[in-house]
Amino acid sequence: MKRTWLTKTAIPAALQAAKATNFRRFAGAWVITALLATGIAAAQVITVDTRTGAVSNTTNAPAVNVDRRYQQIKPTHVPLSNTELDAKTRIELIRVLQSEQGFAMRPFPRGHKGLTLAANGELQPAGEEYLAMIIAQGTSAKPGERLVLTDVKIDRNHIVFLLNGGPEGKHRFLRHIEMGGGAGPTAPLIRDAEQDPNGSRLTLSFEKGVPALTGQQVKALLAPLISFDVKTPVEAFTDTLPDKLKEAVLNHQVLVGMSTEMLLYAKGQPETKSHEMEGNMPFDEWVYGKPPKDVEFVRINGNRVIRLEVAKMGKSPEVFTKDEVEGMMRTDGTPLTQAAEQHKTAIDLGDVERNPDTQAPALPPSLSGPGEKMPNANERGTMKPVQFPKRKSDAPQPGATPQPGANPDGEPEEQPPADTKAPPADGSQPATAPPAQQPASQPK
Repeated sequence: MKRTWLTKTAIPAALQAAKATNFRRFAGAWVITALLATGIAAAQVITVDTRTGAVSNTTNAPAVNVDRRYQQIKPTHVPLSNTELDAKTRIELIRVLQSEQGFAMRPFPRGHKGLTLAANGELQPAGEEYLAMIIAQGTSAKPGERLVLTDVKIDRNHIVFLLNGGPEGKHRFLRHIEMGGGAGPTAPLIRDAEQDPNGSRLTLSFEKGVPALTGQQVKALLAPLISFDVKTPVEAFTDTLPDKLKEAVLNHQVLVGMSTEMLLYAKGQPETKSHEMEGNMPFDEWVYGKPPKDVEFVRINGNRVIRLEVAKMGKSPEVFTKDEVEGMMRTDGTPLTQAAEQHKTAIDLGDVERNPDTQAPALPPSLSGPGEKMPNANERGTMKPVQFPKRKSDAPQPGATPQPGANPDGEPEEQPPADTKAPPADGSQPATAPPAQQPASQPK
């Protein structure tokens, strides 16, 4: 299954292609069909293969792949019988596989759907859909962790394995029955001390029904996802890694780009831990070794090793900052930063992402214009009274003396009304004068 998107430059080209035709009822998929049919060179069509996770476009740019842990598996080649599974072989197969333990070779998602593996075929889902399921449902088991086949169910054309208890909890009717006596509180017969289900589901499908199988054949079919060999936890984890990274972990070597899980398998718990800040970037410093032995200072940001400093007796410290792991975890060998730049060039959408290791944080919003310099506190000075401008008509003439009743600025002072009387000396209210009589109008 492939999904196709149009970039910002492709949408206007599609609209022009629609206008060039005689059809005016183009909408939605019709515009995309016109674009693909006309083959416009300026348009860029981005295609994501949801089966393999590969991303490509019409510009022949190198494909960008998801992490190798979510890639499509290599099909197995286990010879299968043509006879159907009988009752005796069914019972024997369940007896061998029930409660069998192994190690996860891929991340196993939670949820009711789970993963489906075709016998000697491919895995569904894979690529983008596989990663989306892990993000939406959560992880039941990481690569290298132990798995237990809790239950095995054989149907006509598939076998269902419930791993680590399965994704669904068991329903017990006794949880809903409570007993009590007198006026005391009641209590359930069975106290549910179990936590939420944290298991997964794996389905092994066959094209023409489940054939007569042995336990070893089923384990060989499940080998791309589950390893049933007797291993230590370190061996089980390193078997899921590329050869060069596996060798580094087994040799207890630290590489920049390792996850904290890889670091713990390679070096174990550190001697000391500290949380520090460098600018706006927080990081953890893990220290391995003590003098006179070599001392390794491992700097971790989030879940990745971003810096390694090795101090040896009598020598200058060696500092490593180049990421050497990310290219190994991708099938095409490209580092994560290069893939992100290609993706941003093809689809220039979304918010701007900043690297806290190399880029400073964005400046806070300001009312000043671009290039405008705000005055410092020393340049501002003290606050002075506000001076209002004077009108020319009210401004005093040079050499003129102010008139009586005028203020120093030459403006006349406000005089009280003529009919206003001074208040009496005893403080009582003065009598109000009656209003003046209007003269009667003379007849014309």
